[in-house]
Amino acid sequence: MENSVAPPASAYGPAFDRAAEAMLVLDPVADEIRDANPAAARLLGYDLDVLRGMRVTGLHPDQVPTLIVFTQAVQARGRDWTHALSPRHAEGQGLHVEYSGTILPGEPALLLVSLFDLDERRRRLVDTEADAHMRAGLTEWQRMERIFRDIERENQLILRAAGEGIYGVNAEGITTFINPAAERMLGWDAADLVGRDMHATVHHSHPDGCHYPHEDCPIYAAFRDGAVHQVDTEVFWRRDGTPIFVEYTSTPIRDRGRLLGAVIVFRDISQRREADERLRQALAEVDSLRQRLELENAYLREEIREGGHHQGIIGRSPAIEATLRQIDLVAGTDATVLVTGESGTGKELIARAIHEASRRRDRPLIRVNCAAIPRELFESEFFGHARGAFTGALRDRVGRFELADGGTLFLDEVGEIPIDLQGKLLRVLQERQFERIGEERTRLVDVRLVAATNRDLKAEVKRGRFREDLYFRLNVFPIAAVPLRERPEDIPLIAQHFLKGVARRLAMPDLRLTEGDVRRLARYDWPGNVRELENIVERAAILAVRGRLRFDLPEAESPGPLEGRRPQGEVSPGLTPATEAERRARDRADISAALVLSKGRVFGAGGAAELLGVKPTTLASRIKVHGLTGVGRSNDKARF
Repeated sequence: MENSVAPPASAYGPAFDRAAEAMLVLDPVADEIRDANPAAARLLGYDLDVLRGMRVTGLHPDQVPTLIVFTQAVQARGRDWTHALSPRHAEGQGLHVEYSGTILPGEPALLLVSLFDLDERRRRLVDTEADAHMRAGLTEWQRMERIFRDIERENQLILRAAGEGIYGVNAEGITTFINPAAERMLGWDAADLVGRDMHATVHHSHPDGCHYPHEDCPIYAAFRDGAVHQVDTEVFWRRDGTPIFVEYTSTPIRDRGRLLGAVIVFRDISQRREADERLRQALAEVDSLRQRLELENAYLREEIREGGHHQGIIGRSPAIEATLRQIDLVAGTDATVLVTGESGTGKELIARAIHEASRRRDRPLIRVNCAAIPRELFESEFFGHARGAFTGALRDRVGRFELADGGTLFLDEVGEIPIDLQGKLLRVLQERQFERIGEERTRLVDVRLVAATNRDLKAEVKRGRFREDLYFRLNVFPIAAVPLRERPEDIPLIAQHFLKGVARRLAMPDLRLTEGDVRRLARYDWPGNVRELENIVERAAILAVRGRLRFDLPEAESPGPLEGRRPQGEVSPGLTPATEAERRARDRADISAALVLSKGRVFGAGGAAELLGVKPTTLASRIKVHGLTGVGRSNDKARF
C-alpha cells in the first residue's frame, strides 16, 4: 500500500488550515493564489498543491472585470463582499458562492477571501431545520444575507444618486457598464450602450465637428499607457446629435500588470463653460474699452497740446459767415464732408465745428494726419492689428476707425493715402465693417467721416493717383476753407486772438496791436494763411520792446521795378483802385516776367527777388501761391 503524502502546511498557521470555511490568499497584482486551505480545495475540486500558485483569473474565466472591481473595492475599503463571482470547479461547472474579502493583516498587498457555498448552506439549513441550533444558524445566516443585501442596495442607490456620469470600457473600448446619470446626460439607455464602442458612439468628433481618431482619445490612452488622464473640456455627443461639454477623468484598470480597460467619471460643464465664455468676453470687452480709453486719453492730451489755443473759427467776413452756414446745414446729418483749401486755412477747425454741432459730440473726434503715417503702417493705423500679426506686434492694437466708433473721424491730407489702401477705406465707408490685421473677426463700426485736403483731388483722379469712386464717396458735401488773403477784414480779429494767447503764455500782459500793425498785417498776402499769421504774431511778441510789437513782414505794398513807379503823392487823373483779382493777376504777371528775365533764378544778384525788390523767401512763397515755375521744380502747385 502506497503512503499518501500530506500536503504541506499553510504558512498562515493551523487556524487557517483547520477552518471549516473555504479560504484563499490572493495576490491581485501578480494574479496568483498565494495559499488555500483544505476546505477551499474540497469546495473547488482541486488538489491543494495545484490550487496554491494557480492564477486567480484562471479560476474565474470570463469574469475579469468583475474580479477587478471586487479586489479593488476590498483594497479601497478594507472589506467587501459579492455574489457576482462564480469560480469554475475543477470538473468545469460554475459554483454559486458568496465572496467575503479583507486585507490580510501585515500584508496590505494580499487579500484574505472566504468562499461560502450558498447552495450547500441552504441544503444544510433545510435538512437541519428541526434542530434549534441550526434554526438559530439559519436565522443568523438570513440576517447576514439581509445585511449584505441592504449594503448592496445602498451601494446601488449611491451609484444611481451620483451626479457624475460613470461608465467603464474594456481594452477594446467596448462599454461594460454605465450609470443612470450618464444615461440622463447622454440620452442613451444602458442597454443601448453596453457592448458598443463608446468612442464611436459619443466621442467621435471635436467641438468643431472634425473627426476625433481613436488613437488621440485620452480615455483610450488610459489603458494604453496606464496613466490617469484628466481632461478639462471636451465634447460628448448626445443621442440627438447635440454636443455636451464635459470634463472627465479616465482611470485605468490593471490585471497582473496588464491594462484591461478604464473607468470614466465625467460631468456636464456646459453651463460653467457658457459662464466662463461670458466672463471671458466681458473681460475682453473691458480690456478693449480700457485700451480704447487709454488711446482716447492719450489722443486728447496730444490734441490739447497741439491745438488747445485756437478752439473756434474766428471772423466776421462774408466768406466765414458762408462757411458757418454750410457747417450748420451738414452738422445735423451723418453725410461725409470734404474740406478743401490751402494749408493753414483752418480745415481742422471746420471739422471740429461740424463734430461739436452734431449728435456725435459726446464721442471723440479722432484726427489722423495721413501725410505723417509711413506707407507700411497705414492699414494698422486705420484698422488696428492683432498680437503677432507681424514682427513687432506685441499686443492687440485698436485702430483709429474703432477708436472713433460712435464719433467722428477726421482724415487730414486724405490725398496722401496710398492708392492700394484706398479700396479698403472705400469698403469701410460703404459697408461700415473692417477686420484688424491678423484677425478674421469682422467688426462693425459707426463713424462719421470728415476729410480734408489741399490737393485738387479731381486732378489726382485724372493722374491715376486717387480712386474716382473714393473721391465721389468723400465729396458728398464739399466745404471750401477760404484763404486769409480773401478775407482781410478777419485778420485783426484773428491776430488779436493769437496775441492774447501769446501774452498769457509769455506773461507779457501789456502787448497790444496798433493801427499801423493792423494795416501792415492787412496788406500782406499770407501764403501760409492763419498758421503763418499765428507764427508771425508769436515772433512779434518775442521781439517786442516795451509792449511794442515788432512784425517781420515783407513790404508787399511796395511795387517792383517792373511796375513803372510814380512819385509819392502823384495820382493820375481818373485813376481807380485795382480790384483784388486785378491785383493778383498783375502780381502774377510781374513775377512771371521777373522769372523770365532772371532765367528762373530767384536768389542772388540779378535774381527775380532783386528785380522785384522783395525778399527771396517772400517771392518763393508767392511763386508757390501762384503755381509758377521757378524754385527748381516743375509746374506742381506749392503746398504749405
